[in-house]
Amino acid sequence: MYLSLIVPAYKEASRISASLEKIFAYLANASYDSEVIVVDDGSPDNSVEVIRTAFAKKPAGRVEARLIELGTNGGKGAAVRAGMLEAKGSIRIFTDADLSTPIHEVEKVIMAIEKEGYDVVVGSRALEGRKLVKVHQPMYREMMGRFFNLLVQVFVLRGIKDTQCGFKGFRAEAAAKIFAEQKVMGFSFDVEILYLARKYGYKIKEVAVEWYNDERTTVGALSDSAKMFLELLRIRNLHKGS
Repeated sequence: MYLSLIVPAYKEASRISASLEKIFAYLANASYDSEVIVVDDGSPDNSVEVIRTAFAKKPAGRVEARLIELGTNGGKGAAVRAGMLEAKGSIRIFTDADLSTPIHEVEKVIMAIEKEGYDVVVGSRALEGRKLVKVHQPMYREMMGRFFNLLVQVFVLRGIKDTQCGFKGFRAEAAAKIFAEQKVMGFSFDVEILYLARKYGYKIKEVAVEWYNDERTTVGALSDSAKMFLELLRIRNLHKGS
């Protein structure tokens, strides 16, 4: 298997069908074998039913589809971890269920890993003067995101301009090592996996990707931001001595 695409999903019944249709259509025309792994993070709505229906409409071809049901809500980090550790692909990418980053951007990740020798590729909204951000978040969310990144730089990880874009790729060996050691299951898991990637000496590249804000975000501006900050402060201690 060449490419694994992991899609974490929580309460995504209203939009994941359209996203999966785009994903399947794109990968059906790709020159490589692929699998799409949707990880439902204990959604209380009918997300699982919608996902199964979308799978049934998948075009015939070289694209496999799998659904992992976590049963209870463990957090986005838990969903991504489950998908990454179950994946078979030599390249493994996770993307948000709303496809804020369009599916064609997987080629940038593949290029950086396959042709340039990187182990971890970070999709970024902050590069190239944010020109590839086609639909922006409300200003207060953008400012909160930039402040969070400042905290990341100070407390955990310097040098990566956008740790929170939900589009990242990994060489299989790096994914297996990093996600096996992941302990943060909330929204700050992105920082932890990048911290681990740097700790173990993996080559990391940040690439500019297209990004479109979806107003139907499931991330709470205040409640989740507070949790993310507390998670952030724990990361170094969680891996001290390991």
